[in-house]
Amino acid sequence: MSKPGSTVARGPGRREASLSRERIVEASIALLDSGGEGGLTFRALSERLATGAGAIYWHVENKSDLLTAACDAIVVRTLASTVADTAPAATIRALALGMFDTLDAHPWVGSALMHGAGQLPLLRIVECLGQQVRALGVADGEQWAAVSALLHYILGVAGQNAANTQFARARGIDRDGFLGAMADAWAQLDPDAYPFVRSVAGQLRDHDDRSDFLAGVDLILGGLETRRIAGASAA
Repeated sequence: MSKPGSTVARGPGRREASLSRERIVEASIALLDSGGEGGLTFRALSERLATGAGAIYWHVENKSDLLTAACDAIVVRTLASTVADTAPAATIRALALGMFDTLDAHPWVGSALMHGAGQLPLLRIVECLGQQVRALGVADGEQWAAVSALLHYILGVAGQNAANTQFARARGIDRDGFLGAMADAWAQLDPDAYPFVRSVAGQLRDHDDRSDFLAGVDLILGGLETRRIAGASAA
C-alpha cells in the first residue's frame, strides 16, 4: 500500500517517460529497412514502441522530420566509420565506399537525402567532401564544381545500384544469370554497329559493381589532380 500523499506511476506513464527521440529514430530505421518509406507510419511506429502517437509527436513534428532524423542517424554512423585521419584522396574514397555500402543496406537513404536537400544529412556529406577537396589543393574557384561532381556521382551511382538490387530481389532475379545472359546477347551484336559493346561483353559478365564504382571515384580524383598540377605549372 502506498503512503498517503505519494504518487504511484502508472504503466503507460512509465513507457512514455522512457521514450526518447533516439528510440523513435531507431525504431523508424527498422521500419524503413523492412518496408521502405511506405512502411514508416505513425501507427506502425506506435505499435513497435508500444506507445501512443501523441507521445511520438512530442519528440518529432511529422513524418518528414522523422525521415530526416533517421537518414541523419545513418549518415552520422557512416561518416564516423569511414572518415579517418588519412590523406584527402583516401578519405574521399573511404567515404564514397561507405555511402555505397550504406545505400545498399538502407536503400531508402538515397531518396531521403534528395528529398531533404539542404538539410543536415546532406550538408554533413557536402562538408566532409568540401574539406577534403580543399585539402587536395583544388583552386578556390573550382572547389564547388569538384564537390558537386563527387556528390552527384557518389549518390547517383550508389542509389542506382541500391535500386537495381531491390528490383532484382523483388523479382527473384539471379545476378550472375542475368549478367551472363546479357553478356551473351551483347557478344552477338553486329560488330560494325556495336564494336565497343561487343568488346566489353566479357567484362560485363564478371564485373564487380563496387570496384566499378570506386574506379569512377578515382577517375574524378585523377582529373582533379591533373588540373591542380596544370594550375600550379601555369602560375
